[in-house]
Amino acid sequence: MRDFAVQLGHKAGELARVAHALARAGVNLKSVAGMGLGNQAVLHFIPDDVEAARTALHESNLRFDETDVVTVLLENRAGELEGVADKLGGAGINLHAVYVVGLDGDLVELAIVAEDAKKAKKVLE
Repeated sequence: MRDFAVQLGHKAGELARVAHALARAGVNLKSVAGMGLGNQAVLHFIPDDVEAARTALHESNLRFDETDVVTVLLENRAGELEGVADKLGGAGINLHAVYVVGLDGDLVELAIVAEDAKKAKKVLE
């Protein structure tokens, strides 16, 4: 699984610009998260087709970073995120993003985008 992070201006129409590029290429999104801060925004997403997403972004002149995703399945209860964050922080692993990939009953699947995905995966095993 791969995470794409697209840096955008924090203004009307920026999300539509990315969504249009991906839709035109037939890219479905498994998960998406975005946030604006000041005059900047970042959009993180996990596409169903990595190659098509990469091509669509390139063809639309949208700059992006691409990173391996580590997923972890947690119980949907207080303190679960704290446990994951403590393990990663204790191992000195910097995070770029954390967002929900799926829900299944009382379980939550998190996507973790870390500076060192291999190390994060090992720490969370």
